[in-house]
Amino acid sequence: MPKDWGLKWKTDYIPKLCGSIMNKLLVIAVAVIIVGGVSTFALSPYFTESTIDEAIPTGALVQSEIKGSDTIAINQDDTMMEEEEMKDTMMEEEEEMMKTIPMSYAGRFVGVGDGIHDAQGDAYTIPLEDTSNVLRLENFKSTNGPDLYVYLSTDENASDFVNLGTLKANSGNQNYEIPDDTDLSKYNKVLIWCKAFGVLFGSAELSTK
Repeated sequence: MPKDWGLKWKTDYIPKLCGSIMNKLLVIAVAVIIVGGVSTFALSPYFTESTIDEAIPTGALVQSEIKGSDTIAINQDDTMMEEEEMKDTMMEEEEEMMKTIPMSYAGRFVGVGDGIHDAQGDAYTIPLEDTSNVLRLENFKSTNGPDLYVYLSTDENASDFVNLGTLKANSGNQNYEIPDDTDLSKYNKVLIWCKAFGVLFGSAELSTK
């Protein structure tokens, strides 16, 4: 064994060994911090609840119920012609009202059924006086989660969708503006979607009321 072997061990090998150990410990520490941060981001929302209760938007168009002829008193001595004229007038008024009131859509949320992610409640569109539309979630409740968004989509995989913004709260009544010219017959599925992990929490299929 060389005489200077002990000196080299102290001055060369030991510093290298210590440096290697420190580098490994640093990598492990960074990995732990990253995993911990991701876990906190992903899991912490599941243990929190948020609630909102927004009113129906101002300017909402409410379709009046068209009642039958029993709402109009017809005297027994009225002629059949007068009765027919009144019925014709009512039909014309009903047809005119149906032309001026936009079509609305409605559906009910169904969770994905995996025991973790869920969404329940009603979804429907509200036409406004300015010809725009609002999506309203009512009696809504979902599992909370990270980075949740409300989409109008063509399917449950969010392959083609309109982003209505972040979910305001995981419980309660809430409104979302629908961009102009959105084809609701095409984008007829409301998704509660985790954008960060690409996970569906629940969906509602909209159909005409």
